[in-house]
Amino acid sequence: MVLNNETLKNRAEWEAKGYKLPEYDRTAMIEKTKADPTWLHFGAGNIFKALHGMAAERLLNEGVLDKGIIAVERMDRGGEKFDDLAVVVTLKANGSVEKNILGAMAETCYLYGGEERLKEIFRNPSLQLATFTITEKGYSLAGDDVKADLLVSPEEAKSYMGKVAALLLERFKAGAYPIAMVSTDNCSHNGDKLKAAMTAFAEAWGDEGFRAYIENGEKVSFPWTMIDKITPSPDLTVGAMLEADGLEGFAPVRNARGTVKAPYVNAEESEYLVLEDDFPNGRPPLEKAGFFFTARETVDKVERMKVCTCLNPLHTALAVYGCLLGFKKISDEMKDEDLLKLVKTIGYKEGLPVVTDPGIIKPQDFIDTVVNVRIPNPFMPDTPQRIATDTSQKLPIRFGETIKAYLASDTLNVQDLKLIPLVHAGWLRYLMAVDDNGNAFEPSPDPLLGMAQEYVKDFKLGEKPDCAKLEGLLRSKTIFGVDLIEAGLADKVCAYFTELTAGVGAVRATLHKTVTEE
Repeated sequence: MVLNNETLKNRAEWEAKGYKLPEYDRTAMIEKTKADPTWLHFGAGNIFKALHGMAAERLLNEGVLDKGIIAVERMDRGGEKFDDLAVVVTLKANGSVEKNILGAMAETCYLYGGEERLKEIFRNPSLQLATFTITEKGYSLAGDDVKADLLVSPEEAKSYMGKVAALLLERFKAGAYPIAMVSTDNCSHNGDKLKAAMTAFAEAWGDEGFRAYIENGEKVSFPWTMIDKITPSPDLTVGAMLEADGLEGFAPVRNARGTVKAPYVNAEESEYLVLEDDFPNGRPPLEKAGFFFTARETVDKVERMKVCTCLNPLHTALAVYGCLLGFKKISDEMKDEDLLKLVKTIGYKEGLPVVTDPGIIKPQDFIDTVVNVRIPNPFMPDTPQRIATDTSQKLPIRFGETIKAYLASDTLNVQDLKLIPLVHAGWLRYLMAVDDNGNAFEPSPDPLLGMAQEYVKDFKLGEKPDCAKLEGLLRSKTIFGVDLIEAGLADKVCAYFTELTAGVGAVRATLHKTVTEE
């Protein structure tokens, strides 16, 4: 059974196997979308298909929308297109799965090799928004390709941001039509990052009119957003389920680096997308699909609630200790009494007191869902190894902001923090790349891994570490968000680290003792 427009005509066969199919006239939708596009999306990966795509799918099925999304990929890799259809599998905490055929992608365009079609779309006054999920790194101006682009004409741009800026320039030249450029990547104040990139190119190209267009909020907006939906790597058991249904070409493939690639998406049921309501050319009524539209200040509060206290810090704590204790699934960690106490204490006792209630989502309800439904979901194949990626980049936000709030508070005492310092100590122990059984493991990719490991390279399991050698690392505001020595937490971190390195089994013993004391 091949996934394409023709095979979907046999609805009964698909529905008998539990698939939810598009309930609208997809041919008509595609024609309308191509003629007068309203929504373009850069980076049509897993999170886009599971969140943005499925939101549009629901509204198309309900008759709220009559146009879909034009998806933008980097380049045509010559693979099977499935007629721009996709399979999205929702893995629910109750053990059930929901299999959807996503039909909301009306067209796939290519940033490299499909420039003329993209220029045509950007020249169309009907285009209301361009959304992005290209990861935080995608907006960086530090790469050699971007630096080179800043020295050439728009037509010669080769970097991702350079080519996007050239497309926005096309819209300006066509009539300076309004548009919302909407980053929905998981990074703080994401709209500012996208705006900074577009502004840098306008300045480099010396086009004052184009720069004024970008700076004019009534013409071009760059809303802040907060996104939250776990879409882990394709699960092999999901692939096996789809193959058992008879789907051809859906076998997942694991490459030499251990990354699994597959033509389907598996994701959790919970999702949040909070957007600053700033769309100068109008927007689809996505609030009817569960998206939140609000003020910029509220987006910031929700983002801080999630990233600094109620979700991301818990994930990082589980990632560090999960790697040390040999866990392969985050959900399995939540069955461990010590690890459950670790995340509950960090979230409820140490983090929640510094959260500002954003009003549209209650922090208590959010963290309750995280702890009781989302992280324990046994059907979410997420791993501590994946979440441990780039930990040095995550620590300053996920824990540093809470420490700063305690230091600034008149009612909270930073010395009352017990388990956040335990996570810091756990990361130092993680840097030794030896698990609690004494076996070496490969740390996850991290841009500062090599530098950080230099501080622990002389330490050995079973030997008391000379914590004086850690001073330079403990003072790093880049990594911890604060100088841990100045904050008065370094001694606690070092004491925990000494316990964690005492020998085989010391990680478990220290964790159990510390969370039990809480």
